[in-house]
Amino acid sequence: MNNPLLSESELPQFEKISVEFIQPAIEKILLENRQEISKLENIDNSNWENFIQPLELLDDRLNKAWSPIRHLNSVKSSDELREAYNVCLPLISEYSTEIGQNKKLFNGYLRITKSENYKDLDSAQLKTLKDSLLYFKLGGVDLSGEDKKKYQAIQKRLTELTTSYENNLLDSTQSWELILNDDKRLKGLPDYALAMLKQYAEQKSLSGYRITLDMPCYIAVITYAEDRELRKQIYKAFSTRASNQGVTDQKWDNADNMVEILQKRQQKAQLLGFSDYADLSLQTKMAISYDEVVKFLDKLAEKSLATAHKDMQELKEFAKSERFEGELKAWDIAFFSEKLKQLKYEISDEDLKPYFSENLVVNGLFQIVEKLYKIIISEISNEVEKWHDDVRFFQIQDADGNICGKFYLDLYARNGKRGGAWMDECVGRYVINGKYQIPVAYLTCNLTPPIGDEPALFTHDEVITLFHEFGHGLHHMLTKVDVPEVSGINGVEWDAVELPSQFMENFCWQRDALNLFAKHYKTSEPLPDELYQKMIKAKNFQSSMQLVRQLEFSLFDMQLHKNTDINSEQDIQNILDAVRKKVAVIMPPSFNKFQNSFSHVFAGGYAAGYYSYKWAEVLSADAFSAFEEEGIFNQETGKRFLDCILSMGGSRPARESFKCFMGREPQIDALLRHNGIND
Repeated sequence: MNNPLLSESELPQFEKISVEFIQPAIEKILLENRQEISKLENIDNSNWENFIQPLELLDDRLNKAWSPIRHLNSVKSSDELREAYNVCLPLISEYSTEIGQNKKLFNGYLRITKSENYKDLDSAQLKTLKDSLLYFKLGGVDLSGEDKKKYQAIQKRLTELTTSYENNLLDSTQSWELILNDDKRLKGLPDYALAMLKQYAEQKSLSGYRITLDMPCYIAVITYAEDRELRKQIYKAFSTRASNQGVTDQKWDNADNMVEILQKRQQKAQLLGFSDYADLSLQTKMAISYDEVVKFLDKLAEKSLATAHKDMQELKEFAKSERFEGELKAWDIAFFSEKLKQLKYEISDEDLKPYFSENLVVNGLFQIVEKLYKIIISEISNEVEKWHDDVRFFQIQDADGNICGKFYLDLYARNGKRGGAWMDECVGRYVINGKYQIPVAYLTCNLTPPIGDEPALFTHDEVITLFHEFGHGLHHMLTKVDVPEVSGINGVEWDAVELPSQFMENFCWQRDALNLFAKHYKTSEPLPDELYQKMIKAKNFQSSMQLVRQLEFSLFDMQLHKNTDINSEQDIQNILDAVRKKVAVIMPPSFNKFQNSFSHVFAGGYAAGYYSYKWAEVLSADAFSAFEEEGIFNQETGKRFLDCILSMGGSRPARESFKCFMGREPQIDALLRHNGIND
């Protein structure tokens, strides 16, 4: 049987991919890539066409085989798939390390920078050369002897550790459930939440109600359940995932993984000549130094901390007025915050959900970007293989009718799917030897699923999540850069990559945008103006508390990777405790092990980079201020954003792209204003 992972088909053949194909495909591609690379190593007169383009095609072939495997492991996990995935991970890690340390390839890139034709290269090619030389440096190309072997061992071990961390988190999360025979303990939950928990039980052929740690379920219980012990029970299960404090199996404890991950990262940094991993990480960021990042975060804390403490005091006083006795605990915050919001603004998520049904929200999102960028988005339902019946597939056409991007949309939480929301590359754009490859994206969320025969109804926060991920998708798909290393999000500094995604969130608050999709799913009645005004008034409810929470994560991450002397789980806890004393408005219970599930940093790409969310939010809020001034559907402004930022990808520094759009350096004012903070 032909191996579908070795097919030259435009899209992955998901319905034909099975576990037995994975390892043979990856081994074959790696073997053939190495054979081709050995030929390229011996080219003396290397140039773009005979040296870099062949390397790009080798990378593309590997990516198109590995991408669907990586994706399936995230959205349709099984023991068999995970085993095959874990077998291939070190093979790919070893191959990647080999490339990064290949002196002959490095010299080939250097020769091009010194050749007569160098001046004829375009900006995307020049940026690719610059980024590639940095990649070699950070990959250990200058190492030799024992240091080179140490680096290789570190990289391999880091791959194993971060994968183990992610697997432990997924297993711990999905192992926990609470079955209730009746709804006595579920008083306070909205009807949609009760129906969801009932459906969760039915999916396992159970009667009653099934509570899990899937985000839609967790949010519903922690926010609405009047049973305080139930809130504490689910809070403890959620906040102790993958730790030795939890109610799930301690075999999934991530403590040792965290310590060794941090140690290996520091060893890697020092081998490469950096003082610490934070210094290494910032080599690929807009921010220049650790001090600059901390100064930025401290400034935000200075602006927001007093208001955050004031908001917390208001919440405590409100809880007392509700005849709540004792100290307000972490599992009480969401519950009383929701009640206080309802009291102050007479609005709740339950009021808004009927106006945010899946098809209307998705179609409204498409209409917004179609207006802005003169594109057309249409669904393709036939002849596209998918990994689940819930998955939908779309294509994007430009103003001239040319297909410029395609994407899969996988919206709902389900068993075997890791938590969170993300955009990932399925296929990258390039133009090589006259062939144009259309970019394809995976857009994945864990939103509230349909209940019974009703359509999926989203909270406003879930709508924001969808818009956020679609912003990433547009960055990937609307690129006009033909060089794969810097097309789409490739080559974009990590602390600027959230700009297009956070930019899209702003439309979720604009009346003219909401008019396109915020309609009652039964009556088609538009979101009433009275309800909209309440939503806007409540927009910055406790926003300072949310901001300092993000600052806590960011400072914790930076200090973890600045510290070169972490030897135990307690060392990690001490850093987190110290950060919380500085910026937290409530200290969580001692059993809370947030760090054990902080996958962005310990298993994702945000190590010494979590601050990127706030850094890029300065850019996105500032950029959106142009639309606020010129009209949110102003096509000239939209074209400028498309031409200066979305289409340019990583072909030039993000600061240049921002200045192209705004005509100046970024300013913090819009971010503070959007968060209701007076400068």
